[in-house]
Amino acid sequence: MAGQVLTGGNKLISSNSKFALGFFQTGSSKSSDNTTLPNWYLGIWFNTISKFTTVWVANRDKPITDPIFKLSELRVSRDGNLFILNKVAKSMIWSSQIENRPKSSRNTSVVLLDDGNLVIRDASNPSNVWWESFNHPTDVFLPGAKIGWNKITGQKYSFTSKKNSKDPALGLYCMELDPSGARQYYDMLCNSSIVYFSTGEWNGRYFNSVPEMSSNVLFDSKFVDNDEEEYFTYTPFDETVITFCLLDVSGLTKQLIWVEELQDWETVFIKPKALCDVFSVCGPFTICNDNALTLCNCMKGFSVKSPRDWDLDDRREGCTRNIPLDCSSNKITTGLTDKFFPVPSVRLPYDAHSMETVATAHECMQVCLRNCSCTAYSYDKSGCSVWHDQLINVKQYNGTTNTNEEILYLRLASAEVPNWGHNRREKIIAVAVGASVSVFSFMAFILLLMIWRSKRRSRDYPMNKIKEGAGIVAFRYADLQRATKNFSEKLGGGSFGSVFKGILNDSTTIAVKMLDGARQGEKQFRAEVSTIGMIQHVNLVKLIGFCCEGEGCLFMNIW
Repeated sequence: MAGQVLTGGNKLISSNSKFALGFFQTGSSKSSDNTTLPNWYLGIWFNTISKFTTVWVANRDKPITDPIFKLSELRVSRDGNLFILNKVAKSMIWSSQIENRPKSSRNTSVVLLDDGNLVIRDASNPSNVWWESFNHPTDVFLPGAKIGWNKITGQKYSFTSKKNSKDPALGLYCMELDPSGARQYYDMLCNSSIVYFSTGEWNGRYFNSVPEMSSNVLFDSKFVDNDEEEYFTYTPFDETVITFCLLDVSGLTKQLIWVEELQDWETVFIKPKALCDVFSVCGPFTICNDNALTLCNCMKGFSVKSPRDWDLDDRREGCTRNIPLDCSSNKITTGLTDKFFPVPSVRLPYDAHSMETVATAHECMQVCLRNCSCTAYSYDKSGCSVWHDQLINVKQYNGTTNTNEEILYLRLASAEVPNWGHNRREKIIAVAVGASVSVFSFMAFILLLMIWRSKRRSRDYPMNKIKEGAGIVAFRYADLQRATKNFSEKLGGGSFGSVFKGILNDSTTIAVKMLDGARQGEKQFRAEVSTIGMIQHVNLVKLIGFCCEGEGCLFMNIW
C-alpha cells in the first residue's frame, strides 16, 4: 500500500513461496578514491532452490553502492508508482513510471504473483493492473510471460542479455518478435538489423525452424494475436517443474530446468546449436572455433584487450594489436613493411568491401596495403574483398568440408610475421639432419603404432559405443581426462560441481560435469543419471554417458 517501504534484507514473497522480491548484491564498482564497493540491485529470484538465480532486475543499469544503499528504500508513492528512493538526498534511483493511472483510484497494492510477475494494481479491484514486470522483462523469459508487443501502446516485450556474468546491465544481444509482422521471433545484435537466429514462422503448433517443438512433452506453447496484443508464451505441463528460458551473456537462448537430485540447473534446449553462429560472440580481432577446447582466441599478433571482462564472458572489446602497423605512423604508403599472415579454413569477417576491378591476388594485396585502414583481404573465384578497421564474426572450420571456407590474409606489423625465407645453408643442414634420423624414426613409429593399436581396442570402447548409438555409456576416468585435456577448460560451476569442455575421438564436443564427491555418493549419482535419462527427448541436450570412479562422479552431455 502507499507509504509502505522495503529495505535491506527484507523480502516480498509470492503466496506459493516460489519467488522473492528484494535487494541483492553482485559485482562491484570503484569509488572516486579507487575503493571497491559492492553493487546492489532490486530484483526477483527463485526463493525455494539452493542456487541463487535472478529472473528480473529493476535497476540493471543503475547499481546502488554503499553508503547510498544503506540510505535507500523501495516505496509506493501516492500516485501509485513503485520507486527506489535515496531518503537522505530525496533522489529517485529507479521508478516503475506508470502512465495513465486513473485518478479516481486511490488504493494501490504491490503483489508478487505465484508465476514471478510483480504487479501494481488497484487494491479494491485486482483486475485493474497498472504495471507488471512481465511487460518489462530483462534477460529471463519465465513461463506465462510474453515475447511480443502491445498493438495499442506500441510497447515491446523483448529480452536483453546481461553485460557479463556478474553485471546485469544491458548486454549485446536481444530476443524479440519479428517487427515485420511475421509470426516468429529473433535472436539478434541489439540496435541493429543483424539476426543470427530465427525460430521460423508459427504454423499453429510450433515454429517451423524448431521442429522439435512438434513432439514437445514438456511445455504448452501458444501464439496469441488479438486486437490488443501479439505475443508468444509457454507454460510447463507439470506445474511443479521449475524452469525458465534465458538469453545468456554469449547470446544463446537456453531453456533450463531445475534438477533436485543435482541441486543445479540442466540445459534442455539451446539455440543456435553452434556458439560460433552467435554474431561476434568473441569480439573484434578474434577467431571462434566450436571444435576447440577454447572457444575464442585472439588472432595472431593480437592480445585480449580487457582480461577482466574476458574472464566474465564479456568479450565485446575483443583483442588489440601487440605491435602497431607501419601504416599507423607512416603516412607515406610506399615502402611500407606491413605483411600479411594467412588464416585458412575460415568464415570470412562481416562487412566485406568488394573490389570489382581487381583481377589478381597480388593486386588485391596491394590495394589493401595502400590503404591504412585496411586490416585484411581475401581473394578467391568471386574476386577481391577487403576489410577496414575491426574484423568481427570470423569462424574457424578446422579443415571440415564446409563450402564457405576461405583464406583470410591478416595485415600485421612485419615483426609479427614469421620469416619463411630461410637461407640455403640452413635448408641443407635441416635436410641432412632429417635424413640421418629418418630410418630410426620409421622403425620406432612402426613399433609405437603396434602398441597404440593394441591399447586403443580397449581405450576407445566408450567412444565407439557413442557412434553406434548405444545409449548412455559408462566411461573410464582416463578417457575423460584425455577428452578434456585433463579438465583444462572450465565452462562453469556451482555449489555442487564444475563443468568442463571436452572433445571425443570422433570430434564430438561434450560438456563434462564433475560432481562434488564429498556430497554425492555413487548410489545417488546413478539415481540422478536415471532421472535425466527418463526425461531424454529430442529437444533436450543429449546425455551420452557417465563415470563414477573413486571419489569422483561425472556425466557427459553433447555440447
